[in-house]
Amino acid sequence: MRDWPGYFAVMVGTPARDTLLKALGAFDADSPAHPPTTQSSPFAIDLGCGEGRDTLELLRRGWRVLAIDGHPQAFDHLLPRVAPECQDRLETRLSDFRTVDLPRCDLLNCSFSLPFCDRQDFPDLWGKITRAIRPGGRFAGQLFGDRDDWAALPGRTHHTRAEVERLLAEFETEMLHEDEKQEDPDVSNPKHWHVFHIVARKR
Repeated sequence: MRDWPGYFAVMVGTPARDTLLKALGAFDADSPAHPPTTQSSPFAIDLGCGEGRDTLELLRRGWRVLAIDGHPQAFDHLLPRVAPECQDRLETRLSDFRTVDLPRCDLLNCSFSLPFCDRQDFPDLWGKITRAIRPGGRFAGQLFGDRDDWAALPGRTHHTRAEVERLLAEFETEMLHEDEKQEDPDVSNPKHWHVFHIVARKR
């Protein structure tokens, strides 16, 4: 069940995802041969922003951010925590994966959101993502693997490693970490996780 309000409430105050932090570190380390793709404040899209843990980190570092989510309560958690000096660099938008419009950006962050796209809609969404990222920009986020317990549920998209590598054909892969683990049996409804953690630079 997708209890997004409950998930948002639990996640409030947690730190930014490691994939986002690695992508931001890669931007910081870019050589003079790879200057920022925009001359002013760089622009990021946080697709499936949730309660805003990654959006807040981007704003803190001076980025302009378009935060998109399909559930209105996400912004109820995010907006009160945006510092006054950052508010003019944030735009929020309510949209689902099927109808989302993605402008050109330097970074497209999708932390644990893309697996919840319907499989029939995923190819179109991934096309929008790859077209939106400028050359030299980056994708950061997760995809769920085919051995994940949720792969049998409707309304989700899961991938084999070979499929993930094909999706990244237009990118230089800077991180592709495949994480597979079984939750402790003492956990309520223990789950087998199969997740790809990705940071990739658009060629």
